[in-house]
Amino acid sequence: MDISFILIGAILIFVLQYNRKVDVQKFVVDSEPYFRILMEDDYEFLLTVKYGNDVDVQKLYGTRIRNGMLAIFVVVFAFLSKLSFVNILFAVIVGYVVFKMPYTQLKGYYRKNLHHINQMLPYYLKSLEILVQHYTVPVALNRSIESAPEIFQPGLRRLIAKIEAGDASVEPYMDFAKEYPVRDSMRMMRLLYRLGVGSQENKQEQLMMFSKTVSALQNKARGQRYKDRLDKMENKTMMMLVCTGGGILMLMLFSMTMMMGI
Repeated sequence: MDISFILIGAILIFVLQYNRKVDVQKFVVDSEPYFRILMEDDYEFLLTVKYGNDVDVQKLYGTRIRNGMLAIFVVVFAFLSKLSFVNILFAVIVGYVVFKMPYTQLKGYYRKNLHHINQMLPYYLKSLEILVQHYTVPVALNRSIESAPEIFQPGLRRLIAKIEAGDASVEPYMDFAKEYPVRDSMRMMRLLYRLGVGSQENKQEQLMMFSKTVSALQNKARGQRYKDRLDKMENKTMMMLVCTGGGILMLMLFSMTMMMGI
């Protein structure tokens, strides 16, 4: 790559932008609908997981488009003296990688938090169980939103919206489970759906089954937390032993070197 072409391109874009000959922001806004097809299905959900419900999805997606296009322009300018199909293809690949990078980072953040979500789900279901004893399942779900962990709130609102729109099938519950694909989420949402559509005569029996399952999940969560603490303590102990052993070994080697030198 010739760095001079990159500098010339950057200066040219800056001058055109400064003189209002080219409005980069307007170009990004105008072209954004054409790039809408590239938006990932779970992009908005991942943003709400990390930044909350007030996140500006359109603004962040526009920033991704701008950065990707700028990366393409920079690489094209770098190869301007020997432009070829391969170089243009390389520029497009670089731009696509830059465009995808924020989404990949969001996915990584979500995977790291899946374990945390897995730990919170049983305790949310326990609070929901108490509400279901006094209300119907849709009403209990609606009332549970404000006290639910923040990460579950967007999914719960979408679940309630689908139920209120007239969808009486199991699909809204399954969609919620797919949004939070942690241990037993599918099974628990199926149980919740059956509890919602069951008759009043069977409600107490189904509620007892739901309660037992939630309690079992809570016990698993406690056991996993205990195991995580033990693993963390073992790792710290092992690291301390390695550092101590390494320090002693270095000290012995230094002493031997000094003795041989004498």
